[in-house]
Amino acid sequence: MTATPSLVVPAAGTVPWRRRRGHLEVAMVHRPKYDDWSWAKGKLDPGEEYPVAATRETAEETGLDVHLGMPLPPASYTVLDRTGVPATKQVRYWAAEVVGGEGRLVNEIDEVAWLDVLTAHDKLDYARDRDQLRAVVRADAAGRLTTWPLAVVRHAKARPRGSWTRPDPERPLDDRGEVQAQSIVPLLAAYGVTRLVSSSSLRCADTLRPYAAAAGLPLRLRDGLSEEGYAADPDRSAHHLRRMVERGAPAAMCSHGPVLPSLLERLHAMVDLSADDGPDAATALTEAGDDGMAKGEVLVCHLVDIGDAARIIAVERYPT
Repeated sequence: MTATPSLVVPAAGTVPWRRRRGHLEVAMVHRPKYDDWSWAKGKLDPGEEYPVAATRETAEETGLDVHLGMPLPPASYTVLDRTGVPATKQVRYWAAEVVGGEGRLVNEIDEVAWLDVLTAHDKLDYARDRDQLRAVVRADAAGRLTTWPLAVVRHAKARPRGSWTRPDPERPLDDRGEVQAQSIVPLLAAYGVTRLVSSSSLRCADTLRPYAAAAGLPLRLRDGLSEEGYAADPDRSAHHLRRMVERGAPAAMCSHGPVLPSLLERLHAMVDLSADDGPDAATALTEAGDDGMAKGEVLVCHLVDIGDAARIIAVERYPT
């Protein structure tokens, strides 16, 4: 019996897709070193989150800038590290829409090809890569391939209540919280977040403020998402969530531990259990509501449609 390699190499990639003359196409890359066709992917940098690596590697290998959509099946296989020691490479993938870039060839790639799904299926050199393609095709057939992200954020770590003598809404982030707020920037960028709504409390606003500055976006403050506003009228937080779902813009909402379970419960009711990742999405929202999100955690919901027709097909969680 062959022993499983103890070394794990985390990696991430994407399946960029587009519709051309009514037909679905996906982008594949050719690596001359291995003479193979596969998806754009690469290893995580130290401390890097999987979604950030996925967009970075796609840009480096294809020259295309992408925003992540629904997560796709992962892949796991054995490789040799630089010293010849066997290691398990674990790759996480996302469907992705191209939002820019010149399509230049870099980083050991000599060709990028947009192909229809049947041609792509035959051209892929590894059976494991067809799992992602099949997921894209299934989602497209079910009308679930075009999605938009709603990121729910619990504010980053703040100064302790016991050491703060001024009004609680003015309590700022501590040093750890400021680091967490900075780490959220590339994560939200990977999903192309364009709308930011936060509790009016300083610790929530300052959790999203670095991303607002980096992306050049306004930060909208809402008293109804604060602890005080929620205690006075719990329906106000639900109103703000409903407005975001009605807009359907890639968004992030930052609030507090006591407020989030109610919002997560409402999101749970929107899960499409017939989607491939629907049951897991429901479980993730239940666990986040019951156990509580960690300070600085980002929970990303992938939705199709807007308003009353909106449904969640997948959920991801990222502690920072």
